[in-house]
Amino acid sequence: MKHVIGLGFATAFAATMVFAEPVDPTAVVYEDGAVAVSLSGQAGDPDNGAILMNKGSGNCIACHSVEALSHLPFHGEVGPPLDGVADRWSEAELRGIVANAKVMFDGTMMPAFYKTEGFTRLGDAYTGKAHADGSVQPLLTAQDIEDVVSFLVTLKEE
Repeated sequence: MKHVIGLGFATAFAATMVFAEPVDPTAVVYEDGAVAVSLSGQAGDPDNGAILMNKGSGNCIACHSVEALSHLPFHGEVGPPLDGVADRWSEAELRGIVANAKVMFDGTMMPAFYKTEGFTRLGDAYTGKAHADGSVQPLLTAQDIEDVVSFLVTLKEE
């Protein structure tokens, strides 16, 4: 009977993890800038996180240098180097920083990657016009945030 109950609990727990809904950008709970729970309800993929560090709406290396990605060109110097970032910040803090660094660091130049409201004069790409329907999508999805964070937690001092 123990195995049946244990299996039932494990199945129920796994189902909640697999089918968890992403946290809406307007519902993210920041505690001193940190976000304790996965925004997607899923574990992150560090390999995809490494890709996002260089491409698309992430493009973290445009501002930050990352030795683990030294094979990629054009690392920036605007933000601090990300080498050893997992030794300086917890996973929850990294999630909060990637989602909206402005919560932790007032006045930072880092974009809010998981924010959809509260902007001033937000334009629609390079059109010079405001968003037509008023809706704004975050720069990264909840799963993208989790993927980037899962890559960042691998960046420890050696």
